[in-house]
Amino acid sequence: MGERAPTTQSPYRIQVLDRALAILELLWKQGPELSQAELIERLGLNKSTVRRLLKVLEQHRLIEKSPSNGKYRLGLKLFEMGSSAVSHLDVRERARSHLEQLVLETGETAHFCILDRGEVLYLDKHEPPRTMRVPSTVGKRNPAHCTGVGKALLAFLPERELEELVRQRGLRAFTPNTITTLVELKQELALIRQRGYSIDNEEFEEGLKCIGAPVRDYSGRVVASVSIAGPAFRLTDERIPILARSVVAAARAISRDLGYRGAEGDEEVEAEHSRRGAAAPKR
Repeated sequence: MGERAPTTQSPYRIQVLDRALAILELLWKQGPELSQAELIERLGLNKSTVRRLLKVLEQHRLIEKSPSNGKYRLGLKLFEMGSSAVSHLDVRERARSHLEQLVLETGETAHFCILDRGEVLYLDKHEPPRTMRVPSTVGKRNPAHCTGVGKALLAFLPERELEELVRQRGLRAFTPNTITTLVELKQELALIRQRGYSIDNEEFEEGLKCIGAPVRDYSGRVVASVSIAGPAFRLTDERIPILARSVVAAARAISRDLGYRGAEGDEEVEAEHSRRGAAAPKR
């Protein structure tokens, strides 16, 4: 097929760069996922050109190819670019006030994370004024299968992608409570999807518990997770369902800020989150 030239008249444009950027823009505006055939059709370029561009973009982690369906989506390298990428992430900035409010509501440490190459990457952390600290750091990576933030993300992966991730990384045991089989993990993730939040029941570190919930972008795709973490003696079985409402509400509020229109009932949960934000938790 004939290849369309760039429409702008600027003499400084470089054709191959224009085309690569056009792919990124298509995935951004018309994604979240597009096949190679869809990209060829919408760009009006030939197959070999698009294939070469996709290969280069994938090598640089600017795009990712889904193991489950072979389609392409924007890659997390876009979130890491620049000398201070993490500190300037728009999504991180949008999450910040909600994390601060979550700390006020629960009195526990709040985290904001993404899934990157099968691991949890911590983008932000907010702590209450307590002497007992949660051993986590912005920029740190942890396994996904045994953390609250990680399981909240894994729960919404396509099944084949989850299986491939487990095949590559395994399910290492960190404590006696760690899930170490794919069957058990799938059962746990189904429960997370059903109730809307995850629980790390001392699965990564003994004495530490975590409650996580998924964050969605404008398309409804799960792109991040929010959690609170604290010592097991504070995150008791009785308190977890109460604390989980605040975590879910914070995740939904961030999702709204990212353009997600949400499901029925979200507004009521977020309204309660807002009403409770000014008050510290009672002990």
